Amino acid sequence: MKKYLKEFLIRGLLFGGFGPIILAIIYFIISKINKNITFTGSEIFLGTVSIYLLAFVHAGASVFNQIEEWGINKSVGVHFVVLYFAYSACYLLNTWIPFDGRVFLIFTGIFVAVYAVVWTIVYLCVRNSEKKLNSLLNNK
Repeated sequence: MKKYLKEFLIRGLLFGGFGPIILAIIYFIISKINKNITFTGSEIFLGTVSIYLLAFVHAGASVFNQIEEWGINKSVGVHFVVLYFAYSACYLLNTWIPFDGRVFLIFTGIFVAVYAVVWTIVYLCVRNSEKKLNSLLNNK
């Protein structure tokens, strides 16, 4: 289990920096679209730190799918829970979504739907690759 923690940390450190870059691009676009909007130093600081941590966790969480002792349901379930709490905390902390039960329910529904679509696409791609590889092996 220690090797997976190390891999989680390495992946987080390698890819966590992409979060603040994406946030900077989003803030730049927002400022160009809406000339009247300004961001305080506190908002920029909180956004940068929290989005770095979100990207860190997101990148690191990919290791859950490689833990051989876990079945697919457990690895996807843990991955989902970790990402859901990381995104929820980040969005609420930055007030990108209000702390309102109905809004949070909508956020949750969208998160679950997007997660399901992404994993369905991943599953279908892996399944198709597996079929191609198996047919290549059977033809030899």
